Amino acid sequence: MFTRVLVANRGEIAVRVIRALDELGIESVAVYSEADRDAQHVKRATEAYLLGPGPAAESYLNVDKLLEVIERSGAEAVHPGYGFLAENAAFARRLEEAGVTFIGPPASAIDAMGSKTKARELMQGAGVPIVPGTTEPVESIEAASKIAEEIGYPVAVKAAGGGGGKGFRVALTADKLADAFEGAAREGEKFFSDATVYLERYLPDPRHVEVQVLADAHGTVVHLGERDCSIQRRHQKLIEESPAPLVDEELRARIGKIAVDAALAVDYRGAGTIEGLLSEDGEYFFLEMNTRVQVEHCVTEAVTGVDIVREQILIAAGEPLSFGQEDIRWHGHAIECRINAEDASKNFAPAPGTIAAYREPSGPGVRVDSGVLAGSEISPLYDPMVAKLIVWDADREKATRRMARALKEFEIEGVKTLIPFHKAIMASSQWANGETCRDLIEDRKWLKGLATPAPEKAEDNSEVVARDYVVEVSGKRFSVTVHGEALAGSANGGAPSSAAAKPKPKRERKSSGGGGSGGDTLASPMQGNVFKVLVEKGADVEEGALVCIIEAMKMENEITAHKAGKIAELPISEGDSVTAGDTLAVIK
Repeated sequence: MFTRVLVANRGEIAVRVIRALDELGIESVAVYSEADRDAQHVKRATEAYLLGPGPAAESYLNVDKLLEVIERSGAEAVHPGYGFLAENAAFARRLEEAGVTFIGPPASAIDAMGSKTKARELMQGAGVPIVPGTTEPVESIEAASKIAEEIGYPVAVKAAGGGGGKGFRVALTADKLADAFEGAAREGEKFFSDATVYLERYLPDPRHVEVQVLADAHGTVVHLGERDCSIQRRHQKLIEESPAPLVDEELRARIGKIAVDAALAVDYRGAGTIEGLLSEDGEYFFLEMNTRVQVEHCVTEAVTGVDIVREQILIAAGEPLSFGQEDIRWHGHAIECRINAEDASKNFAPAPGTIAAYREPSGPGVRVDSGVLAGSEISPLYDPMVAKLIVWDADREKATRRMARALKEFEIEGVKTLIPFHKAIMASSQWANGETCRDLIEDRKWLKGLATPAPEKAEDNSEVVARDYVVEVSGKRFSVTVHGEALAGSANGGAPSSAAAKPKPKRERKSSGGGGSGGDTLASPMQGNVFKVLVEKGADVEEGALVCIIEAMKMENEITAHKAGKIAELPISEGDSVTAGDTLAVIK
């Protein structure tokens, strides 16, 4: 068994892994960026090391820096969590070359399943049903047009290395294909360094049903049943549940076998998920395999009693699974709501900020996986997740009532979250009927009705006297206690920073000071970076025309004209940073 494991991630999944390591008696090594100095995963670990600046490319994705920390810390293994380097075959190989265990599948399996085109071809050869489409990359828009005519519209354009909703665009009609092709390729290049795309038939409103598998190095592969993840926005999951509402025992056995066959086909090891689409008439198609632990693994843990993260670690250490397929039982019903820092009333606009107050729900059957406390910053540099709220009860109806109660107890101040959205979904007839709720999520009027008053912001100038300090020596984190008076004017017992003394100048804001648009001014609804500007000053635009794309919290957000007219002012350029309320354009 390992004695020390490095957790190459941040946020709630890093805390989750550290807890599993604690229970196994294994020391944990955390890594962090400059933006995450005070994060909970840093405080929870046995040791913590600074990687670099806030942007992920300079910290959590910096493989050379991670390898340096692994050597310095003496870690024998690395748990990648999800996202970042979790499905990076090159990283797994670098660890193998360094004699360090990757807590995940072999690089060959990541390669096989990491490319969606390769995975589709492999699954087709193994007899696993796939969504009709291409198994080869599509090189150009012209080629895509011909293939789309054969498949039939609507078609989905997907990045070959994509996942988590990134690099996924839909062309409902032929005139939308070029935009979908360009968008999917652009996101594929940006998030996965691979602009390759392929095409699939787009199923308008299928159930998104996935199966959890575990495979050890001794030939045992089991499935832990299915999860339904159909409630999504922008092809990213919001609510998950297990078991799936429309899956009976016969279908569970059938799709479970598909998942096991898929894992065996690539000599898989560790925890993985076979994602699929379930049509209304019961057809099940392989979609992709996620070669890592999923965000929503918690609902499967709740209904099976299997600690998936612990099993990952044990499998990586060479231990055989202590149970077989016949030992798996499913009990009750579990639901997970992702509590993201987003404003659903503004079409799920990212809402980064500092948490002023935080109180988690509790009681029977309630679990919260989180990496934050009061005072934690939800940075625009990373994904918007604040916490995951998981409940369990005897059946779906009881679990729904428990979730509604837990959401009511959950108190988060200082940032807007999806709690109002989740409350509304849990109270809807669509949820009660086991529907995908897509009609609600795509209804702008319904979403606007979820608006809540702006949260009160924490006072920037409030003085807090602290005697405990955290220092970094040669990039390693230490906690120390200093006995003496704190310096005046300090927020935490140290000298005031120059950044605090000299705030950055703000862009012109609309009179209300908040996101949105009023009069002639098109204001940014969020903080982020201008990724692309699609209009020019002096151009005529129609209401709803695409003006720019703002990248925030790992998502591209399309900003459209709020009225028809002429672009009188355009004070933005690609690469600019903007905050909520900044003027993007003036349309007269």
